[in-house]
Amino acid sequence: MTITSDPNLWVICGLVFLLGLLIGAFLTAGGRRKWKARYRDETTRREALERQHEQHIRDAEAREKEWRERDSLRAAAVKDRRDEGDPL
Repeated sequence: MTITSDPNLWVICGLVFLLGLLIGAFLTAGGRRKWKARYRDETTRREALERQHEQHIRDAEAREKEWRERDSLRAAAVKDRRDEGDPL
């Protein structure tokens, strides 16, 4: 008895296949929407964090630029005082 000659075996294989499809559909019912929603939430959260990180970097660069300007002005003021002969 082979699989090609027994019609009962074909019916059993078909029913097992249909049962597998039904169980698979039952297990993923609503699950597709859940993972898509979680993925979208994760994507928006990541983009928000990236924007926040870029803002922090810009702020740090602006502060550093301001500190460098202050240091150069302070050095110029000290140099002017030394040139004029004023004691510190």
